[in-house]
Amino acid sequence: MPAVSKGDGMRGLAVFISDIRNCKSKEAEIKRINKELANIRSKFKGDKALDGYSKKKYVCKLLFIFLLGHDIDFGHMEAVNLLSSNKYTEKQIGYLFISVLVNSNSELIRLINNAIKNDLSSRNPTFMCLALHCIANVGSREMAEAFAGEIPRILVAGDTMDSVKQSAALCLLRLYKTSPDLVLMGEWTSRVVHLLNDQHMGVVTAAISLITCLSQKNPDEFKTCVSLAVSRLSRIVSSASTDLQDYTYYFVPAPWLSCKLLRLLQCYPPPEDGAVKGRLVECLETILNKAQEPPKSKKVQHSNAKNAILFEAISLIIHYDSEPNLLVRACNQLGQFLQHRETNLRYLALESMCTLASSEFSHEAVKTHIETVINALKTERDVSVRQRAADLLYAMCDRSNAKQIVAEMLSYLETADYSIREEMVLKVAILAEKYAVDYSWYVDTILNLIRIAGDYVSEEVWYRVIQIVINRDDVQGYAAKTVFEALQAPACHENMVKVGGYILGEFGNLIAGDPRSSPLVQFNLLHSKFHLCSVPTRALLLSAYIKFINLFPETKATIQEVLRSDSQIRNSDVELQQRAVEYLKLSSIASTDVLATVLEEMPPFPERESSILAKLKKKKGPGAVPVTELEDGKREGGELNGGGDRGPDSSAMATSNASTPSPSADLLGLRSAAPVSAAPTSAGSLLVDVFSESGSGAPSAGVNDDGFLSSAPPSTASEDPAPPLPEADELLNKFVCKNNGVLFENQLLQIGIKSEYRQNLGRMYLFYGNKTSVQFASFSTTLNVQTKPVEPLVEGGAQVQQVLNIECITDFSEAPLLNIKFRYGGALQNLTLKLPVTINKFFQPTEMASHDFFQRWKQLSQPQQEAQKIFKANHGMDTEVLKAKLLGLGTALLENVDPNPENYVCAGVIQTKSQQVGCLLRLEPNAQAQMYRLTLRSSKDTVSKRLCDLLAEQF
Repeated sequence: MPAVSKGDGMRGLAVFISDIRNCKSKEAEIKRINKELANIRSKFKGDKALDGYSKKKYVCKLLFIFLLGHDIDFGHMEAVNLLSSNKYTEKQIGYLFISVLVNSNSELIRLINNAIKNDLSSRNPTFMCLALHCIANVGSREMAEAFAGEIPRILVAGDTMDSVKQSAALCLLRLYKTSPDLVLMGEWTSRVVHLLNDQHMGVVTAAISLITCLSQKNPDEFKTCVSLAVSRLSRIVSSASTDLQDYTYYFVPAPWLSCKLLRLLQCYPPPEDGAVKGRLVECLETILNKAQEPPKSKKVQHSNAKNAILFEAISLIIHYDSEPNLLVRACNQLGQFLQHRETNLRYLALESMCTLASSEFSHEAVKTHIETVINALKTERDVSVRQRAADLLYAMCDRSNAKQIVAEMLSYLETADYSIREEMVLKVAILAEKYAVDYSWYVDTILNLIRIAGDYVSEEVWYRVIQIVINRDDVQGYAAKTVFEALQAPACHENMVKVGGYILGEFGNLIAGDPRSSPLVQFNLLHSKFHLCSVPTRALLLSAYIKFINLFPETKATIQEVLRSDSQIRNSDVELQQRAVEYLKLSSIASTDVLATVLEEMPPFPERESSILAKLKKKKGPGAVPVTELEDGKREGGELNGGGDRGPDSSAMATSNASTPSPSADLLGLRSAAPVSAAPTSAGSLLVDVFSESGSGAPSAGVNDDGFLSSAPPSTASEDPAPPLPEADELLNKFVCKNNGVLFENQLLQIGIKSEYRQNLGRMYLFYGNKTSVQFASFSTTLNVQTKPVEPLVEGGAQVQQVLNIECITDFSEAPLLNIKFRYGGALQNLTLKLPVTINKFFQPTEMASHDFFQRWKQLSQPQQEAQKIFKANHGMDTEVLKAKLLGLGTALLENVDPNPENYVCAGVIQTKSQQVGCLLRLEPNAQAQMYRLTLRSSKDTVSKRLCDLLAEQF
């Protein structure tokens, strides 16, 4: 920028500003401004032509008056005239005035555009930068129409100065954000991408912001940027702080550029080129290693820059979710930050670990920090950090720690901040339902929740506990006894009264044999709360009273007297009055049989997605993580709760509760799938998927050629399903030891999976994400199992979900095929994948002592019962990663069983509907030779062979 000469000080402007500041009142200021406006208007209209300096001074005064909040309706032409000046200071003021005061509808816009074009075509870099800044500041559609084709040429021209390239890149980014349809890179794409190789770091920093934005909208066009970004990142990460002196910030080389490069790489899946991927992994390892080094400066700026790069690197590791070693290292690094004295670092560490907890590879590593997270929940002074700690506890919860986490969250609820109580209540309710090993613990937890935080227990929570109690015969007596005891407290929350009224009205007879909870005692206990409750609760209690008359005829006279009282029969509330009158009449004239029919026990609720989970998803993202994110997803720790609200479409699901489930049954509603009698168990491989909506009107299911149940009629589509992709088996193998992640991704479509299995049942959520800005039309999926159609239209950037309920009938070896068809830009897209449902998903882990293991091992000694493979290690032989994979397999990892401590032994039982297949596994690593020997023994030869084939690909 040229230096400003002494004569450009504009003394008249300084005097005017001083006068304004010295005004004692608003009236004095307005008077001085009006006087100045009159003077400026006379100068502009005078016969004497003004020189450039005078125009600049008066335009500056008008700009200052405008910034004080006064309207300016003249002087625009003089500002436009300044644009043609050859003096920098005059041209600068002209552009400044136009950027602030001229709107896109101005009649002067053509003159302004001509002046900007002249400056852009000049060889003066200062004038070019001024013009580009003006375009970016105005950023209107008219500006985009006029210059969107010109700016890319300036950006990639070989003779353009570096400062101009920086301005051009940022100007183009601004226009693309306001009018993306007008900024078409076309032939400039590859040359813009190659700006990542520019020698000037400032140009690279500006260009990468533009490329990142363009890549998010058009990933396919800019995919070549990945290798260049990795190359540039590698050079920065491996450089010393003295190598990039102009761009080193407190001993950290180019921190802003490093963060932007890492963020750009998060727009794409892991590189397919092995060399590029290896170089990127090296970069990420180097960043993690540098985080462990002692700081080179005690200044906060140094640690901030270093940690910014570290957190972006961890975000990229989480995004890829394919490097177990890096995921575990990232988790350990974040664990160190959990006790850091800097609050912001603790917050960011908790937030990142929430996402790590959803990865199969790092979930166990995250769980090791449970005590630190619980302590943060109790002792952190900042409420936002406490909220992130609660989110992380929710994300890291599984069957092994559910009771501890739920107990700690309940304990914290008593003193929790009011702003997060409702969300905490929802999370406790979801975890209690999802991981309940028996229903009595679930009922105790929810009632305790109501007692501690009743004001924050939404209707969905107490609806849900009633649904589960009604659907499960084995918990009804316990629930009745527990709510009866809870209602005896002197101060009882109204939600507890609602639950108590409903459950005692339905199942009070189950505890009526005890004199301490006789029918009359139950009624008097409920009625003692009646006058303290709101109208809806009183209405519910009146319904409970009429149920009591049916259950306990001896209470009839007492209850009729209550219904007959003036406070009921003449109640000012019409709902209560109507109920009292109708219930009184019903109890008086109806026979016992009629009364029993009208007031019979409520039927089971149909099972659907938990309404509590739906409410949590709607309320917030971080603790409940989505799949876009399987990206920001990634921010939702997807739960797979079954059950739901009663609806008119009650289906065969409801009839599945005819038999009482065992206490270890699944609270997710996975058992609710009615068995399909048509399924021949002799078929080689059968999986069943039954949906709650598939009532009697659903098409009948037959068995197709693959041996899977199929509700789909023979295909009449003009386009047959494509054969499975060449990489289908490789994609399937990625999910043998994990249940969640991205199954498939290309430049158009991302398919994410979240699934959970218990015994021989499973539920899978498929997420289809449109990565483009264009709508997918005629979107359909076809499975060779019974399934529910997916939404036919997927908007640009949107995501649709498909749910599968799965039951394993007998052991199988081939995975179901998933065919996806849709139209993108008029062209039909057709691809087929293998759904990651493998036999090991139905493992039930079995703990065994050393003696029992080897005794059973010897019993399974027949040649057909054993499968063995000796193979070269495909991945690093890291102990923690091996353990994580074996646990992800679904078996129990047995410690101190094998005489050789280097060996791993596992035991489990595969649960199918027709039989149970016991399996024992022994993995013998040879670190020196980088080889494994894998031995599997099971009571069924086909299972041993299939598991051996699957596992050999994992190590």
